[in-house]
Amino acid sequence: MDNLSDTLKKLKITAVDRTEDSLEGCLDCLLQALAQNNMETSEKIQASGILQLFASLLTPQSSFKAKVANIIAEVAKNEFMRIPCVDAGLISPLVQLLNSKDQEVLLQTGRALGNICYDSHEGRSAVDQAGGAQIVIDRLRSLCSITDPANEKLLTVFCGMLMNYSNENDSLQAQLINMGVIPTLVKLLGIHCQNAALTEMCLVAFGNLAELESSKEQFASTNIAEELVKLFKKQIEHDKREMIFEVLAPLAENDAIKLQLVEAGLVECLLEIVQQKVDSDKEDDITELKTGSDLMVLLLLGDESMQKLFEGGKGSVFQRVLSWIPSNNHQLQLAGALAIANFARNDGNCIHMVDNGIVEKLMDLLDRHVEDGNVTVQHAALSALRNLAIPVINKAKMLSAGVTETVLKFLKSEMPPVQFKLLGTLRMLIDAQAEAAEQLGKNVKLVERLVEWCEAKDHAGVMGESNRLLSALIRHSKSKDVIKTIVQSGGIKHLVTMATSEHVIMQNEALVALALIAALELGTAEKDLESAKLVQILHRLLADERSAPEIKYNSMVLICALMGSGKVSFLPLKTFFFAFNIQKFNYDVSWCELLWVYPV
Repeated sequence: MDNLSDTLKKLKITAVDRTEDSLEGCLDCLLQALAQNNMETSEKIQASGILQLFASLLTPQSSFKAKVANIIAEVAKNEFMRIPCVDAGLISPLVQLLNSKDQEVLLQTGRALGNICYDSHEGRSAVDQAGGAQIVIDRLRSLCSITDPANEKLLTVFCGMLMNYSNENDSLQAQLINMGVIPTLVKLLGIHCQNAALTEMCLVAFGNLAELESSKEQFASTNIAEELVKLFKKQIEHDKREMIFEVLAPLAENDAIKLQLVEAGLVECLLEIVQQKVDSDKEDDITELKTGSDLMVLLLLGDESMQKLFEGGKGSVFQRVLSWIPSNNHQLQLAGALAIANFARNDGNCIHMVDNGIVEKLMDLLDRHVEDGNVTVQHAALSALRNLAIPVINKAKMLSAGVTETVLKFLKSEMPPVQFKLLGTLRMLIDAQAEAAEQLGKNVKLVERLVEWCEAKDHAGVMGESNRLLSALIRHSKSKDVIKTIVQSGGIKHLVTMATSEHVIMQNEALVALALIAALELGTAEKDLESAKLVQILHRLLADERSAPEIKYNSMVLICALMGSGKVSFLPLKTFFFAFNIQKFNYDVSWCELLWVYPV
């Protein structure tokens, strides 16, 4: 270190005098000291004030620019040295050196700028202002096709520099995207796929950029899917595959890229991984199985990619996914159920699957998870059943298969995601199915549970679906017994509250259910309707200019049904006249016709 102090003093003099031999010796001494103890040497360099002199040694005419850039790259490995490098005015001359034709100068300059940018706002900002990113991207384009080892090392450094420049910085990443970095990196990956270091750097850069939504369109316009799948097929190491997975996952959120990945053969790769890893208890294999099956499910979220893999229900991929459902592996059960839910996104697919026994497979799966079951599997299987129940033609078939009985086994679940899907499945099943709606509506345990969940304010989805199912039981059954069960269970107040929902569809469903209650079983529900302040709510709905026309119409239908109440105080006369005189009631229907809708 004493020699280092002498060197730094000598360097101050020789940097001014430009004595070449002495200057080169000093720079070599500094590099040697940095190699032996980087941090302590960097502290000495900072304390000496020599950094300011380096700017004059970075000119294009300097014979020592490569060594000086190398020294800066080494000291900038230390976080405490990055801002001093910026303050010493080193960024602008370094950026100018990016135009050099000397490969060693380019290499050391790229290292210096990359290290200064690493986790440094000041460094990135200075490089940005000096226009460094654009020059690096231009150099990548011009050098892209040269495959000799020295050039590939330079390309790797430049990619690393861009990564450090933009890492976890959305605005700088967006800047690089606008500069056209993505097609350049994809081309690099294709040409240099045999170079492990450069390939890895490209993948890290892709992983950073792919998180931005604005990048997806550029990625979709390249052959990134083909290159990644080609690279994936060559990998046997877990870490390398995991790195590719980290790029594939955000890219696969884009529907166009989903289809490209399917067409490039990614699904076959994923199915092979599942087959290889399913029986392994190694941590890496379990992770890879989960990642691969999750990505498979993600690819099915795209309409075109999903339909391509479904192939009319005869596709080999679809058949393989079906085999996951009876598996003893929870991850495969989950992925299989989620895949079925994704395949069940149009009527044709749903009808085919119900006709070919998918419902029974899902019911068997749920039966395996009733007691202390896997919540994610329960949620996924219920999601699939809900989607399958949407086509009208499937409802009766699923009811006959005993789906409601299977679903009701999860009524005791305390998990909101399971509760939410359970409610949605039952609501879909009873749509226009009067007998099923009546049977469920007379199930006291179910109705009591619905009333309980109608108060689940911490879980808006569960609360909303509970209200909707309560209304649906009345609307589709039109049964006095169902209404009595709901009244006795305390459900009326929730239907009245539902009429004030911010969602028009829920308001309508509540008002129609309440009108049926008033028409069919007003005597039983009268006290609950009065205590829930139904009339006041109807006043507000009719008076509110923002209320949709159908809301006002159904409010007036309900008023007509309520006219049969024996209590004068229940429906004050002014309510009738208020409703009758609404100026914005635009439906072509007379008041007499309204009175006739639900005769009491």
